[in-house]
Parts: sequence; C-alpha cells; structure tokens
Amino acid sequence: MAVSESYRAFVIEQLERVSFVTAKSMFGGVGIYSRGLFFALIADDRLYFKVDDATRPDFERYGMEVLRPFGDETAMGYYEVPADVVEDAIQLAEWVAKAIDVAAVAKNGKRKKSK
Repeated sequence: MAVSESYRAFVIEQLERVSFVTAKSMFGGVGIYSRGLFFALIADDRLYFKVDDATRPDFERYGMEVLRPFGDETAMGYYEVPADVVEDAIQLAEWVAKAIDVAAVAKNGKRKKSK
C-alpha cells in the first residue's frame, strides 16, 4: 500500500479544492477524513472512495476496481476514483460529497435529507 509523496500531495491538493480534508498515514497508505468521517484512502498511488449500493454503479460505469488490500480474497467497500474525476473540480466535488454521505451513513445509520 505504498504511497509516493508526490501523489499524496497531488490528491490532497485536489481534495482541498472541493472540501475540508485531513490525511493520516496508516498501514503504508493514507486515510482521508472530512470532519471526522473516513471517506477515502490512498493506496499504491491510487485514490479510493467509500461506496455503497447507491454509489457503486458510478464507479462500475467507469470500469473502476474495488480495493483488495490482501489480494483477491477480501474486497473492501472502496472503489478507485477515475483519474478524470480527480482532475475535474466540479465532478470531484460531487463524488466527494457522495463518499462523505456514504461514510456518514456507515457511522450514523442514516442519510442526509435532500434539499
């Protein structure tokens, strides 16, 4: 799960453009938080967002892979974020908001009400 310093800096800079985030090194990767919610991680110079049944199709449409930190046997609830999304502030803001919402549901058990 190694992460290069240049990739870490790039991703954090992109995420900070669209949301308040903090990053913490963990197990060779980087955990990404927004207001205490763990919604993303960086592993092997790839950004992954937390997903649920409602958001998973967005990632699958792009053909993105699920995070499997221990090989093929164990899949986590995180999918790789497409490079196009990481580089587009408007799309990234939408995807970050969804991932934060998924993290909030996982932590609190309910979704935010739509406006």
